Amino acid sequence: MKYQISLFLLLTTVLFSCQNENEKRLAENAKEAKKKEAIFNNINKGWTFLDEPINEISESQLNSWSEWREFMKEIGEKPRKTIGAFQKKSAAISRKAMALNNNIPAQFNQPQIKSRISILITKIRMLDLFIHLSTIPDDKVVFLIQEINKELISLERQMDKIVERAKIPKEEGEADFLKMLDTTRAIPSSSAPVAPIQKIDQNAPKVE
Repeated sequence: MKYQISLFLLLTTVLFSCQNENEKRLAENAKEAKKKEAIFNNINKGWTFLDEPINEISESQLNSWSEWREFMKEIGEKPRKTIGAFQKKSAAISRKAMALNNNIPAQFNQPQIKSRISILITKIRMLDLFIHLSTIPDDKVVFLIQEINKELISLERQMDKIVERAKIPKEEGEADFLKMLDTTRAIPSSSAPVAPIQKIDQNAPKVE
């Protein structure tokens, strides 16, 4: 009889223990799900890229740059529903950003443009890295999106400066002045004629 009571108490203890473990596991799962939902909502709210040119100049000059058009199209398509969709979109944006180093229009193929593209790519790759971590730092993801938008504005403004500078007509004589500054193309001065050197006759009488 004592054996049966002991067995009953043991089984009861085991059952209560299992029930407590299940409840604890369910509570942890609910807490984790709530945390993931908060991360998703924060990223979903902050996922807004500058996907339109800041003015008409950029738009008209960049129509022939297919890599730029594809990049802008990629960042303009916002993912939905799951954090996995944001991760896939981030990876796609990163690939399109890397392609911006290719086929840069001759007008914009300048150091100041290339350096800004390089900074933009770096921040996009950082975004892709953070959003693929097991525990996503959602605040950093949102911050990087804001930083990427700032770099996009900086890049387009630099492009606009180049376009505007190209429109300014050169003043009369400016081209000749620039040529004169180039020492490799300088024309020798001919202001005063050089007198020919006369040959001295050694047999001529010397004046004492």
